[in-house]
Amino acid sequence: MKRRAKRQKTKPRSRELISFTMSKVKSRGTSLEREMAQILRSARIKYRTQHPITGRPDFVLLPQKVAIFCDSEFWHGYGWGRRSKAAFKSRQDYWIPKIERNIRRDRLVNRTLRKEGWQVLRFWERAVLKSPTKCVNRIRKACL
Repeated sequence: MKRRAKRQKTKPRSRELISFTMSKVKSRGTSLEREMAQILRSARIKYRTQHPITGRPDFVLLPQKVAIFCDSEFWHGYGWGRRSKAAFKSRQDYWIPKIERNIRRDRLVNRTLRKEGWQVLRFWERAVLKSPTKCVNRIRKACL
C-alpha cells in the first residue's frame, strides 16, 4: 500500500505575489495555441491570429468568416456541471464565480459573433492534443 506524503501548509501569499504570479499567465501564444497553429499549418489552412473582432479569437479564417477558439479546460470550465465545487480545495469564493463568468462570457461571444455572420468553433484542450485530425475535419467542414 502506498503512503501519502503529508501536505505541508503553505504560508499565505501577499496580494503583490499573487498579482505577479497571475500576470505571468499568458493570454496568447500559449502551448495550446502553438499546437493548434502547427495543426493548421500541417493541414495547409491559412489563418490569422488575434484578429480584432469580438472575443479576439485565437485563430481566424477571414475569407470563410470562421473564428476558432482553443479553450483550456481549467479557465473555461470543462465538465463544469460535474466538477465545479469539488475541484477547488481553496478559494472557492473566488474561483467558482470567476470560471462561471468565463463560461458566460464565452456564450456571449459565441452569440455575438454568430449574429455578425461568423461561424464559431471552440476546441477543448484535450481535443487539440488527442484528436488533431478531428479538429482539422471540423474546421474544413466549416469552411465549405
